[in-house]
Amino acid sequence: MPTPDYQSIMLPLLKFSADRQEHSSREAVDALANQFNLTEMERKELLPSGQQAIFDNRVGWATTYLKKALLLETTHRGYFKITERGLTVLKQSPSAIDAHFLNQFDEFKQFKFTKREKVDQQQQPEPEEEKTPEEALGGAYQNLRHTLANDLLQQIKNSPPSLFEKIVVELLVKMGYGGSRQDAGRAIGQSGDEGIDGIIKEDRLGLDIIYIQAKRWENTVGRPEIQKFAGALQGQRAKKGIFITTSNFSKDAHDYASRIDTKIVLIDGDQLAQFMIDHNVGVATISNYEVKRIDADYFTEA
Repeated sequence: MPTPDYQSIMLPLLKFSADRQEHSSREAVDALANQFNLTEMERKELLPSGQQAIFDNRVGWATTYLKKALLLETTHRGYFKITERGLTVLKQSPSAIDAHFLNQFDEFKQFKFTKREKVDQQQQPEPEEEKTPEEALGGAYQNLRHTLANDLLQQIKNSPPSLFEKIVVELLVKMGYGGSRQDAGRAIGQSGDEGIDGIIKEDRLGLDIIYIQAKRWENTVGRPEIQKFAGALQGQRAKKGIFITTSNFSKDAHDYASRIDTKIVLIDGDQLAQFMIDHNVGVATISNYEVKRIDADYFTEA
């Protein structure tokens, strides 16, 4: 089944706590994952930040919301238990518990009002989202990144061939290839087909070289082009190659590259743009946001 959103977790979490015993956060995550019949892959699926499992994050926020409504309470670091109010709620046999249900409690309404007051200066009603704040932030970041990548790729396509050569060289250097910018520039050389063809050092010591072909194309690169590139590698007695295009590669091209002995890495337009973003080539930072959490160890006596 799909990973449940954090509001769908609230009632099962409260029922899990109905034994009046202390429970750890990890214990709750494991028990609820089994209850929802999540697969190992679903349990390990990460937030866009890559720092936490999605399900763990959702259980955490379900716990937070229940605590704000005083249905659960923290006993000590990483542990919680149900409150008398929580037991009273369970006796009512609710069909579900969500943020709308929790609005009946003044403490929760105050929590939501304070939260909304800080992020919404216009005091508009805040819709109840299925996503946790980390998921919403991560999703917004991914949307911004996707838009930036599309704009970058279009900018590359509209740029002169000489700038495309510069972009590829600078990107490879920032990724750790080619030695210095000056060394890489001499190694790449020139081209006459809106791309570049040449060799570049694999590392700063020049222990191995990589043959490069880059095409500023609109059409899909098919298997014949990769076969030609592989032949060129054999002619140079090269074992490694990178084929970069501003378009994409056909399935046959990918299949062929994966089956030959020569190692050929295929980088399409989207990957090129993503690498440029990761290595700050052609982009500038306008804002930085840090997402922090409580350092529980700081509050633990030695």
